[in-house]
Amino acid sequence: MKTGSYRNQFHIPQVNGQDSIYLCGNSLGLQPKKVKEYVNEELEDWATLGVEGHLHARHPWLPYHEFLTKSVARLVGANQSEVVVMNSLTVNLHLLMASFYKPDKKRFKILIESDAFPSDRYAVASQAVWHGYDPHEAIILWKPEEGEYTLRTERLKSLLEKEGEQIALILLGGVNYYTGQYFDIQEITALGHQYGITMGWDLAHAAGNVDMQLHDWKVDFAAWCSYKYLNSGPGSLGGIFIHDNHGLDLSTPRLSGWWGHNKETRFRMRDEFDPLPGAEGWQLSNPPILPLAAMRASLEIFDEAGIQNLRAASKLNSQILFDALSTIPQIKIITPSDPEQRGCQLSLLVTPHGRQVFDRLSKAGVIADWREPDVIRVAAAPLYNTSEDIDRFVSILNEG
Repeated sequence: MKTGSYRNQFHIPQVNGQDSIYLCGNSLGLQPKKVKEYVNEELEDWATLGVEGHLHARHPWLPYHEFLTKSVARLVGANQSEVVVMNSLTVNLHLLMASFYKPDKKRFKILIESDAFPSDRYAVASQAVWHGYDPHEAIILWKPEEGEYTLRTERLKSLLEKEGEQIALILLGGVNYYTGQYFDIQEITALGHQYGITMGWDLAHAAGNVDMQLHDWKVDFAAWCSYKYLNSGPGSLGGIFIHDNHGLDLSTPRLSGWWGHNKETRFRMRDEFDPLPGAEGWQLSNPPILPLAAMRASLEIFDEAGIQNLRAASKLNSQILFDALSTIPQIKIITPSDPEQRGCQLSLLVTPHGRQVFDRLSKAGVIADWREPDVIRVAAAPLYNTSEDIDRFVSILNEG
């Protein structure tokens, strides 16, 4: 598959009267052109049908989230019973931890990467407090070696040898937001399970970026957003994965809401909660249709392209970019050099004057991402970024 093969199906932001060099899909993916059509369809059905749209819209609202299930399951390597689109990322993480973080006197600690996304750090700290623990004692940080940026599995093994019997939960980002390091989800999940630890993953930077097999890898649970590589719009809905080992066990505890109730009896209203089997049983409320419509437009492109093909194109893009940037003296790439340990994103430590470099790129039509104190993140997303984008970016960078 050629990189950028689906570019004509996306709106490309304009800068200085021409297509920008958009390298920020790791933060917000571009809008598929079909989004307007699909959202307008729902607006028209709402206008003409009112509440009857739940059953009689062109895509009835009552089961709308189900239209996305097969596509999402294919993206993350799951059974359809193991995934559902719902809520936003951190809300979902809290719901999942309500089920899967079950501390006791022996096991109460949570292990996360030291530079996890701030929302994840806040979420696990608040979960520890909620259960009556001091976060400074309950949270273990997996840190890089001195002078390094990425994480070594050997350090994780040492942490588990020392404290594994006290750890109740490991929650890691599949792809670290700052460095772009793609962790070996299968190996780390198996490692955690050796110590009887529940394994959860935040896949915000992995979903739509790398191909995964969450079911076969025996991941316990995962959550992700859809506005980055999945191109579903700012603040759009997230998704969850719950392995069938847990999801099909109706006794698995969860915070419940009516949309997780048996569909056959949901509208009787007065029945006791009867959870749906699988991930659907973690739903709380009826989902917002307009974001689902935007997501449907994007997932149709993924269905056509295939995540394995996109992953191959991504490796090509990132290698070309990695090789070109490696020759620029003021840039240090802190993303792993091994293509198997990264996705689209490369994180560039720019010294000195990194912010000035970023501002110059912005004025020249490059839309990238600045992270304090001195990192520029760029992601050549294979759906819409081309080799020409990469060449133009490198040329502008070299002009300085």
